[in-house]
Amino acid sequence: MAIVVVSGNASGFAQEIEAGRHRIAADEPAAAGGTDTGPSPYDLLLGALGACTSMTVAMYARRKQWPLERVSVRLQHAKIHAEDCAECETKEGRLDRIEREISLTGPLTAEQRGRLLEIANRCPVHRTLTSEIDIRTRLV
Repeated sequence: MAIVVVSGNASGFAQEIEAGRHRIAADEPAAAGGTDTGPSPYDLLLGALGACTSMTVAMYARRKQWPLERVSVRLQHAKIHAEDCAECETKEGRLDRIEREISLTGPLTAEQRGRLLEIANRCPVHRTLTSEIDIRTRLV
């Protein structure tokens, strides 16, 4: 299991994320009281979903030897009123909505494109976000 360490000065929002040998900055925009030195936590979450989607779709196309040339995933997060979501189980309060648009470049058939859309919904991060999550927190 990989270990990710996030740390920052308690006087602001800026954080440093250490994932193995990689360093990533996170922050809030200036309009939200941050210093905008990196993407917001929700931007990072969308980035994780988009990267996983693109990787999964491309891997599947390579395995099938389909003529996929490029994958682009555009994501947006919003809080919506539950009553505005007919297909959602939650009917009161607010819930999170992620809009994901996938662009596939290459001479793919309609059937191949449809299958790649199905595969996009099977990426591991998508599955994690749509499943029950058990987060255990303790002070050390």
